[in-house]
Amino acid sequence: MTSNKSSRMEVPQAKAAMDKFKMEVANELGVPLKNGYNGDLTSAQNGSVGGEMVRQMIKRQEQAMAGE
Repeated sequence: MTSNKSSRMEVPQAKAAMDKFKMEVANELGVPLKNGYNGDLTSAQNGSVGGEMVRQMIKRQEQAMAGE
């Protein structure tokens, strides 16, 4: 069920960059994320990747807005 609205990309052209970013964050956190099926990971592991992605995106946007 990956076609629901919550998983839809607002900018589909950014999918490859977002996938790369997700893998980089997972690696930083030590989460063994792989391309394809990741049902063997816990919700805490998956949530930590998503949460850290959001934190980093907010930080980058704040820096851009501050002119840094």
